[in-house]
Amino acid sequence: MGRISELLGKMSERELASMIDHTLLKPQSDYKQLEKYVNDYKKYGFKALVVPLSLVPKAIELGGAGIRVATVIGFPLGNTSTRVKVAEVVEAAELGAREVDVVMNLNAFKSGDYSYVLNELKRVVGEARDRGVEVVKVIIETGLLTDEEKIKAAKLVVESGADFVKTSTGFLGEGATVHDVNLLYRAVEGRIGVKASGGIRHALDALAMIDAGATRIGTSTGDKIIEEFLKMKVG
Repeated sequence: MGRISELLGKMSERELASMIDHTLLKPQSDYKQLEKYVNDYKKYGFKALVVPLSLVPKAIELGGAGIRVATVIGFPLGNTSTRVKVAEVVEAAELGAREVDVVMNLNAFKSGDYSYVLNELKRVVGEARDRGVEVVKVIIETGLLTDEEKIKAAKLVVESGADFVKTSTGFLGEGATVHDVNLLYRAVEGRIGVKASGGIRHALDALAMIDAGATRIGTSTGDKIIEEFLKMKVG
């Protein structure tokens, strides 16, 4: 708890919020819930609002031109074709998304077809750059990988030119763990960021991930995390 307490003492709620991607990806979410998440984004100053591709226009309509919207590509399984993923990136850019989180092709990766994985990621990253998308994060689904595979996947993400390696979708396997975040942090050697996502619901969870090396947090409970954080600072 020592390092967590130190983080708590020196970090402001705005600094913490600026590391959080407030995420609404549940298939049963409606426009009313989206409006609530847009309001959370504005109130707390989160880094980005992450929504499915089909909700990008509505999020921008509700939030206005200044809202930073991110969307997901090949989500949640990662096994759509490269052509489909590239098409999703093109549409995401056209709709106004400024960041994309793409799921790595796990079938190819688990088969040892690393050239396929790398070529696909390079095409996605290249298209994103060409279309003005500012940040690309690659989800490797750590809960389905061995430690050796996590390290290999992280190195492929670095080689692809993406900006972040991300732990999980939150839909499959185990979510983010302190062990995995630190493993990825060491594997990328500061060349790209690490996004912790999946099962992060409380302020202590978020702080533990940051302490382990995460520079971005993905969560559907960003508002709760900030409120808990503020109570911890007062207490």
